[in-house]
Amino acid sequence: QVQLIESGGGLVQDGGSLRLSCAASGLTFSDYHMAWFRQAPGKDRSAVAAITRSGESIYYEDFMKRRFAISRDNAKNTVYLEMNSLKAEDTAVYYCAASLWGTYPSQTPQTYAHWGQGTQVTVAS
Repeated sequence: QVQLIESGGGLVQDGGSLRLSCAASGLTFSDYHMAWFRQAPGKDRSAVAAITRSGESIYYEDFMKRRFAISRDNAKNTVYLEMNSLKAEDTAVYYCAASLWGTYPSQTPQTYAHWGQGTQVTVAS
């Protein structure tokens, strides 16, 4: 049984930092592209960043590349999202996801077979 368990969310002040972790089990982690998505109230789930099987990072908006960093540790079956200079608009539930689809990870949620339960990130202004 595949499990993705996120941790590290919480309440942070504007301009603060958080590091999210996603521990995977029940799959061959190194075979999967991994990604972080987020969903704010009333909005669709959208891709934040992804990392390929080989460790190449992809960011789906320019500001994410400046403030966020995705990484993975295949020895620990864990993917991370370091978030800095957080703003109120970053408030959302953050999900990690795993995909075997394609050479490069997609930003389309339907291409991800496995999802975590989500972790809430709240940025107070």
